[in-house]
Amino acid sequence: MTPSAAASAGTAKFGTAKFSTSEISTATPGTGTHSTATGGLDAGHPLMDGRTAGSPLITAYRGGKPSRRPVWFMRQAGRSLPEYLKVRKGVAMLDSCLRPELASEITLQPVRRHDVDAAIFFSDIVIPLKLAGVGVDIVPGVGPVLDKPVRTAEDVAALPQLTWEALEPIREAVRLTVAQLGSTPLIGFAGAPFTLAAYMVEGKPSRDHLGPRTMMHADPEAWAALANWAADASGMFLRAQLEAGASAAQLFDSWAGSLGLADYERYVAPASSRALDHVRHLGAPLIHFGTGTSELLVAMRDVGVDVVGVDYRLPLDEANRRLGGTVPLQGNIDPALLSAPWEVLEAHVREVIAAGAAAPGHVLNLGHGVPPETDPAVLTRVVELIHSISPE
Repeated sequence: MTPSAAASAGTAKFGTAKFSTSEISTATPGTGTHSTATGGLDAGHPLMDGRTAGSPLITAYRGGKPSRRPVWFMRQAGRSLPEYLKVRKGVAMLDSCLRPELASEITLQPVRRHDVDAAIFFSDIVIPLKLAGVGVDIVPGVGPVLDKPVRTAEDVAALPQLTWEALEPIREAVRLTVAQLGSTPLIGFAGAPFTLAAYMVEGKPSRDHLGPRTMMHADPEAWAALANWAADASGMFLRAQLEAGASAAQLFDSWAGSLGLADYERYVAPASSRALDHVRHLGAPLIHFGTGTSELLVAMRDVGVDVVGVDYRLPLDEANRRLGGTVPLQGNIDPALLSAPWEVLEAHVREVIAAGAAAPGHVLNLGHGVPPETDPAVLTRVVELIHSISPE
């Protein structure tokens, strides 16, 4: 299913009159209202001026045959790189995301070191909350922590609105990055509405996400309002990155694996579709990835994306079977094997390539993020191995 087809499915696919994708389109930045988006990317955008449209990554995302097998890693710009630790020293996480020159430098580091086929924009999923004025910080060893959880209809109504102007540090960081990437695409990203809302309800990371799972049933109207708020924040965050020069965008749903299929389709998928409605008109490839979401892959595709990311739990050939061979896949090297003996890791990478061969396209990645203890030399060697295997 194409993004436009999935978007038009609206209520028929997803849900109830209270929470319908047919009622929303792209938000007018800073107003909290919605209007139908028109137009696309500027002529000078890397996808439009020839810099990245024929790159291995974009070619594979669009189902073509790339010149070499594309690979990038989630969390490739981060704790596994000594150069990252050096430039981040003494700088709080969210501050580093909002300093354009620093965010750009961190984004570029793994491209220089590993020769990966894409940069992933260095930021954090709670940055849209921070920029909107929600009290949130990243506590070392804990994760995102809010000053005040959002648990009632009144809490949701009191949330501030993210403005287009507040996103300028993000646009500037993207512009600085793209100016140095040349033909290597930049991937923008945002947290999916459920993951963002889960942090907001719990006020901190959670193992089972009982708070948001309870709220969607106990007070579905408040949940829908919160999910819509999160969708618009994530959607604007994606749009800022794409319009400033990112060539693709990935929606991360880190916690969707805590949901059953029925709850995902009724209470979550419409919000994810709403987030993507902010950027569909731009024409850039859209990717959807979640952890523990093997049973949700079809529903995740049906929110309207071009590529589905698969975590390490499900072989790609089985993922492709479940999806009916309809979309390119991304993944899914097991991060745990990055510390295994090379012969074990090499055999695993080759198995992943073989399993992904039947899909309409395949971009190599991990089935989750790079562990902080990973030896960067191993990642470089994995990239070299993947690039040495000719695309079929």
